[in-house]
Amino acid sequence: MPSRTIRASAVELVVADMRASVAFYRRLGVDFASDTDDHEEAELAPGLRLMLDTEASLASFAPGWVRPTGSARASLAFEVGTPAEVDALHAELVAAGAHSELEPWDAFWGQRYASLTDPDGNGIDIHAPLDAARATSDPEG
Repeated sequence: MPSRTIRASAVELVVADMRASVAFYRRLGVDFASDTDDHEEAELAPGLRLMLDTEASLASFAPGWVRPTGSARASLAFEVGTPAEVDALHAELVAAGAHSELEPWDAFWGQRYASLTDPDGNGIDIHAPLDAARATSDPEG
């Protein structure tokens, strides 16, 4: 096998409603520079972009593409600075219409953790480091 260097450069999500998706990710803190109807990109970290493409855009060059059904198979995780920020961001996103899969809780692995879905059902996790002495394995606290 040839030797090569490979690095992740982007995560692409196919979305039904670009405006709703951009609004969701902007609330989350992702900075999209433009407002287009079929493709958006934002840098998440140096060299790593989040790309959004509409179903119609994807179907224009992949005519056999069919919208997947069932549960999300992947999720994006976003770290914030404090446990209080996890709670506040989760509350803000839910108030704006996002579906909460798991209310914020102190996870046994040492993070304040919450799970939601974006407008297309993709999993979104929000977490922050937690004082290990306070972590529990019970999502109910």
